[in-house]
Amino acid sequence: MFATQAHAQAASGAAAGGGGPLDLMMLAPLALVFVLYYFLLIRPQQNQRKKHQTRVSAMKRGDTVVLNSGVVGTVVRVDDAEATVEISPKVEVKVVKSMISDIRIKGEPVAANDAKR
Repeated sequence: MFATQAHAQAASGAAAGGGGPLDLMMLAPLALVFVLYYFLLIRPQQNQRKKHQTRVSAMKRGDTVVLNSGVVGTVVRVDDAEATVEISPKVEVKVVKSMISDIRIKGEPVAANDAKR
């Protein structure tokens, strides 16, 4: 009876704590997925965010901006964290700079609606 228990313990101990090259081969696909995820999703998003922050920090009076809500207006005043945007004649709103989704520089041509026809 004691010999059987000892045999069973030895077999399970070797299988559970063995480790080795097989375990590394099982982790390789997981590491590959993480590397692909980083280069295909995380890195481009970081570059896009950095480019957007650069454009927002370079925003100046007279630029046409599009807010996250879809409202289009002209920048009247730029502060550190906020900007005043004129959305129609004599109607100005104060917006947080991070809520500006697109900046169209003054004089940049806008495509016509009938260009697709």
